[in-house]
Amino acid sequence: MTTDGFTTCLWFDGQAEEAAAHYVSIFKDSGIGRTVRYTEAGPGPAGSVVTVDFTANGQRFVALNGGPEFKFTEAISFQIECDDQDEVDYYWTRLTEGGGEPGPCGWLKDKYGVSWQVVPKRLIEMIGDPDQEKAGRATKAMLAMGKLDIAALEQAYAGGA
Repeated sequence: MTTDGFTTCLWFDGQAEEAAAHYVSIFKDSGIGRTVRYTEAGPGPAGSVVTVDFTANGQRFVALNGGPEFKFTEAISFQIECDDQDEVDYYWTRLTEGGGEPGPCGWLKDKYGVSWQVVPKRLIEMIGDPDQEKAGRATKAMLAMGKLDIAALEQAYAGGA
């Protein structure tokens, strides 16, 4: 058995084309692929978008105009591991712009309701430290934040105020 891998399908209510273009504008190694439109056979209006294939950060997605029946929830989120504070700030700003919602602990929802975790790689190292006191301090600091601040996390991890 062979496979071409996984493609994540994101269900939108009429915003599939707009959302695909938005994500492609944010992430490197991105592009729009095939767009499929309804024909006279329906069920949507002829010429309107059914799906848009796109790649964001090298990952394959399909945006589907499925209708209002389903909404995104935090049960599924995309985690962006960032090298530095500039990356954290960039993704946080771009993904919350235009009606997104900041959340706790590095989580946010974008303007389409998709949940994202904008996480410094360094935080993953800190909270995974075998020294439970250091890991605990970093975790406690993270739990008090919205957008994650690497310098403040490092300070807590090291035992500072």
